[in-house]
Amino acid sequence: MVKQSKKHGAALAATAESTRVVVEVAGLRRRLASMLYESMLLLGVLALTFMVPYLIIGALFQVAPPGWLGWLHLFVVLGCYFVWYWRRNGQTLAMQTWRLKIVTADGQPLALGRCWLRYALAWPSVLLFGVGLLWALIDRDRQFLHDRLAGSHVVLLPPAQKA
Repeated sequence: MVKQSKKHGAALAATAESTRVVVEVAGLRRRLASMLYESMLLLGVLALTFMVPYLIIGALFQVAPPGWLGWLHLFVVLGCYFVWYWRRNGQTLAMQTWRLKIVTADGQPLALGRCWLRYALAWPSVLLFGVGLLWALIDRDRQFLHDRLAGSHVVLLPPAQKA
């Protein structure tokens, strides 16, 4: 359920066990900062998944794989990373740091198909000169274009309660 708020354009209601928790849509700066942090974390993931197979193939067989295979490898590895984290708890490693979570309009976790759709739509959103990210500047709820099209929302979680 999406509710309008003056500060960030919308708030999402998520149902926790027996209480109703209202979570606001995350701000643009926080989401962009999380994306920047995520890109640094992904360098390590990509280094492991590219260096090992490509170095072994290159060293053993003295052959370089075709360029399209590298792009396919990149798409699949990143897709598995994002979809696994989004399905697991709605947050990647960087999103956990920035207290962000991906949910549907009614506050539920994304289904597997919707995770893959969001991931696939994020590629052109980012690679076409960031037009899908700039979309947030004119969107009424300040959503990225791929979130708008996939029916997902990035929300800001409340601070953790200290025990």
